[in-house]
Amino acid sequence: MSKNVTETVEELALPIVKEMNVELVDIEYVKEGSSWFLRVFVDKEGGIDIEDCGTVSEKLSEKLDELDPIPHNYFLEVSSPGAERPLKKKEDIEKSVGKYVNIKTYEPIDGLKSFEGDLLDFDGETIKLSMTIKTRKKEVSIPYPKVAKARLAVRF
Repeated sequence: MSKNVTETVEELALPIVKEMNVELVDIEYVKEGSSWFLRVFVDKEGGIDIEDCGTVSEKLSEKLDELDPIPHNYFLEVSSPGAERPLKKKEDIEKSVGKYVNIKTYEPIDGLKSFEGDLLDFDGETIKLSMTIKTRKKEVSIPYPKVAKARLAVRF
């Protein structure tokens, strides 16, 4: 059911965010304790503000009320994906070249499953990352099909 809800919400949200020149980053439909949450993450060049989130929330809420795809009570939350936004699609990774990222893989590459560093390049098939291991710089190539999760990261 969760997948059908997120797909339906995506279909409803895409025209709204497109009209507002906002990007739909991710949708989550999760149960936490006894409550259900529908979380919609949006962003735009230069960052999203609370007014944009409020507008998306109002318009999406109207569409959800019309269609009523969720048979029980839930909380709708529309927000920014934050500084460590997920990189869900190939296009997200392409746009993040030059940024600091965290990548987790399904299986070890050179003995590691977690990589954090500067995204040097992405050709659609292989991610090239420059990372520091014990004060030494190292370049790593990660095949895209082996990526379990990717996100922007904050450098400390």
